[in-house]
Amino acid sequence: MSIKISKSKSIIINKHAAKKHYVLAIATTALMTVLSMTSVATQAAGLGELFSNNSAQQSKFLPVDKAFQVTSSTKATAKGTQLSIAFDITPGHYVYKDKLTLSFPKGISAAPFTFSQSPVSIEDPTFGKVPVFTQKTVVATTILTTKNGKAAKNVPVMIGWQGCAKAGLCYPPEKIKTTLNIAVKR
Repeated sequence: MSIKISKSKSIIINKHAAKKHYVLAIATTALMTVLSMTSVATQAAGLGELFSNNSAQQSKFLPVDKAFQVTSSTKATAKGTQLSIAFDITPGHYVYKDKLTLSFPKGISAAPFTFSQSPVSIEDPTFGKVPVFTQKTVVATTILTTKNGKAAKNVPVMIGWQGCAKAGLCYPPEKIKTTLNIAVKR
């Protein structure tokens, strides 16, 4: 059996099919756009709940600068320049001992850190058993010297550290840029 369709009917059928495909493509694109915008809005709302500054809605986690106040100071000594890094740690938070680092140019050296408090060992979900500081205030101290024994001015130093909230949030590693003058050893 064969069916004959005239050319004019064939064109009408093809135009109708093309129109359906066009409408379907527009509807699919609109639906995908709405779904993706909803997903982004939902994600943003979720992050907003974590770090909200809205006083009506109490945030679950503090911003890093509220959870940890970090300051540094220097003092010229007979051994070189003493660099002290003070951490004021909000209760419910901790700082990793082994994540405290210094970066500086060649020709500068630093003695190992000494700490005003002893660290405690915890079982960290990311790093395993690690030493951390949970005390209110901890000061890390080191002596910086030049390898050539001469003084140095405006030496760029990068202080690196990382802390976490005991409630389950580890903040990204932090970096503090500063410049120091390094005294001559006497």
